[in-house]
Amino acid sequence: MRLYMPAPSMMTMSDPELSSPDQLSPRRRRLQFRAWHRGTKETDLMVGAFVARHIATFTEAELDDLEQVLELLDVDLADWLSGRRPIPPEVASPMLTRMAAECAGRAAGATPEIRAGLGLDPA
Repeated sequence: MRLYMPAPSMMTMSDPELSSPDQLSPRRRRLQFRAWHRGTKETDLMVGAFVARHIATFTEAELDDLEQVLELLDVDLADWLSGRRPIPPEVASPMLTRMAAECAGRAAGATPEIRAGLGLDPA
């Protein structure tokens, strides 16, 4: 008898908007993994979902910018992305600003199915 059934992770859920790791370059796969494994679940969901949606289309310069964002402390990043604190000018970048703008909406880390169920996106 199986007593434990793990829930699917955001990375493995079937979602056409999320990039399949098999189709990405090693650098993009590494960045996507880092985005989903930040340290706190809240930041994992915000950063990981953002990166999964866009990683396949980022330019090399945007990947460099993303690497800089992923070096930031988890607690600070969570505060900036959730809007609890403004992004300080010394760390502000186009990537961080774009990420914060997308994370400002409700259910930022939710799958499209969940967002549609909440009435946040068209089905």
